[in-house]
Amino acid sequence: MNQFYPQDHSDEFLISNVRPTDWVNPVPKPQYDLVVIGAGAGGLVSSVGAAGLGASVAIIEAGLLGGDCLNFGCVPSKALLKSAKVANLISNAEQYGISNAKGEVNFGEVMKRMRALRAKISPHDAAQRFKDLGIDVFLGKGVFTGKKTIQVKDAELKFARAIIATGGKAFVPPIPGLKEAGYLTNESLFGLNQLPEKLTIVGGGPIGCEMALALSAFGSDVTLIEGGPKLLGPEPDDASAIALSSLKKAGVRVLVNSMVKSVNQERVVSYEQNGMVKEIASTHILVATGRRASTSDMGLEEAGVTVGKRGIVVDDRLRTSNKRIFAVGDVASKWQFTHAADEMARMVIRNAWFFGRAKHSKMIVPRVTYLNPEIASVGDTSGEKADIYEVKLSGVDRSILEEQTEGFVKVFTKEGSDKIVGASVVAPAAGEMLGEVTLAMQAGVGLATFSATMHAYPTVAAAFRSVGDAYSKTRLTPFVAKLLRWVIKRRS
Repeated sequence: MNQFYPQDHSDEFLISNVRPTDWVNPVPKPQYDLVVIGAGAGGLVSSVGAAGLGASVAIIEAGLLGGDCLNFGCVPSKALLKSAKVANLISNAEQYGISNAKGEVNFGEVMKRMRALRAKISPHDAAQRFKDLGIDVFLGKGVFTGKKTIQVKDAELKFARAIIATGGKAFVPPIPGLKEAGYLTNESLFGLNQLPEKLTIVGGGPIGCEMALALSAFGSDVTLIEGGPKLLGPEPDDASAIALSSLKKAGVRVLVNSMVKSVNQERVVSYEQNGMVKEIASTHILVATGRRASTSDMGLEEAGVTVGKRGIVVDDRLRTSNKRIFAVGDVASKWQFTHAADEMARMVIRNAWFFGRAKHSKMIVPRVTYLNPEIASVGDTSGEKADIYEVKLSGVDRSILEEQTEGFVKVFTKEGSDKIVGASVVAPAAGEMLGEVTLAMQAGVGLATFSATMHAYPTVAAAFRSVGDAYSKTRLTPFVAKLLRWVIKRRS
């Protein structure tokens, strides 16, 4: 179970919903149509979906309902980023003609606000809510005892179908001295009440970059160390470059192509860069080097479920080697996002009972890193065998008025076609904007339709129409231009 120590009334309310201390596990039914292990996004969505269709459902959770997203991930991190955004606006108030603005950060109050907002969302994932929906909720460790049975505490649950949705845990690399010195992960970071004076973050992925931005805005002296050549490795180089610029402007010291070699008892981090070993002193170390699937001590061998290097092995319809058992979310997919787990859960419901043919490999998965500006992408943004259409925010009126012109809207289409294969958006609200092009990809709408679609003025999203116009101009070949001139003259 995740270690969680309530700090105030908000946390107590959270616990009363997602891990009630007086909870009594129900008496198991003779057999369930579906048993779900793990009550994060994938587990909760699949259990509600199945129960809503009339299935008998049980869900098992060893830690906190809501999983990492509610308790240690998306929810608390975005609350901190909102406070950081406000602090940044105040510190730059003179840019907008506002004098004498004060922006002293009270870190304890920032964390108190985060806990209150997290608690406010927790009823969505409450044990009682799912009980009221007809789902049997079991708190405890679920362990397979056979191909169709699961043990939780002193109860045995028999199932016709099962879904494993146990998520993942922070991966902690074997850095000499790190364990002895002590470190933070996403599970412990949000328990802080005192601002880290000198924070070293190991890992330049979304978690590392977002928390570097937030903690720096609160006044922490932040150093981010990334082993690779750039931040946010899967993102296009130009988007990664803007992420780097954004963090540096926020006062974060960013070290790429740097490998942490060791940590001593005083939390001095030794790292190698360009063949030279250097040191940096820290009061706190945050490890943000990715996640690993949670598959241990679950009796998977007894269930006949195969585990690979990246987690549970599934086919394209999310079935494990035991065809009665499916797996969704971080435990089985490279797409380690709450919304991806949600989508996989929906796929499994269709595939398990209704002869669905939904494929994991066909999912169109948007991704967002919530920096300033946000970095958002969907689909294939490699640019291979693709035509690329781009509008920079420096040419978008709304961006000019907001004085936020660093960024772009870029759409990738199949060569010689308007079929959209991917998009990259870097803008203050890129995550919100990305939904427009994600929907277009899902519905098979081509880029030409963006040119024909009216957008409100002035908005940043109007850049999508400009991108569509850029595509339409490529259709204006010399022959077409000549033909159009002839038609105009004939009709004049």
